[in-house]
Amino acid sequence: MAKKYSIDRIIVPRFNEASGFYTTPERSKMMAKIRGKNTKPELAFRKALWKLGYRYRIDYKKLIGKPDIVLKKYKTAIFIDGEYWHGYNWADRKASIKTNAAFWIPKIERNMQRDLEVSMALKNLGYTVFRFWAQEIKKDLEGCLQKVVLHLEGHSSYNGAT
Repeated sequence: MAKKYSIDRIIVPRFNEASGFYTTPERSKMMAKIRGKNTKPELAFRKALWKLGYRYRIDYKKLIGKPDIVLKKYKTAIFIDGEYWHGYNWADRKASIKTNAAFWIPKIERNMQRDLEVSMALKNLGYTVFRFWAQEIKKDLEGCLQKVVLHLEGHSSYNGAT
């Protein structure tokens, strides 16, 4: 039985030659270097959280969306999203995509849509969801950490950023 969605899902075309998309060996080599987990911002955030005494699961597969960091004891899920893949400042960046725009625009818009679906599903399960941009972590690790710690300590009514 197909899952029912409250909003229409964005269809992403297949990225292959049959669909009219071509990848050079150089591009393929560059794309292979992109990390999906254990990025520098994730490692920095996890290290700081661990140093404060909080224990967590990473890339927790038992929850929808496989959050980057999960503190089960506190029912808290943390995502650290890359700006390109998750559509940071999308209205401006969308126009700058020159190559294979027919693939990349729906791909990134679908990622953004899925991020919202995952956040809503986790909230429905009783989790507090935090989403930080990778640049946010790089520029203000302490500020991002403080938002999470305030929630964990129960001193804040902050309900996460989605």
